[in-house]
Amino acid sequence: MIKEENSKSFDWVYSILGLFFGGFTGAVISGSFGWTILSAIIGYLIAVWFLYTLVKGRKY
Repeated sequence: MIKEENSKSFDWVYSILGLFFGGFTGAVISGSFGWTILSAIIGYLIAVWFLYTLVKGRKY
């Protein structure tokens, strides 16, 4: 019998959370639209980095 991998991947959750909370933090700290967008992009990049460096090899 062949062992199947879990086909339901929830990796996208890290990206969405990073995008949301990065934008939220930028909005709370600065209050301007430009810094909110920049903070959302930085939060997204940090979430992707976290996903591919720390979470990638973890067994569930």
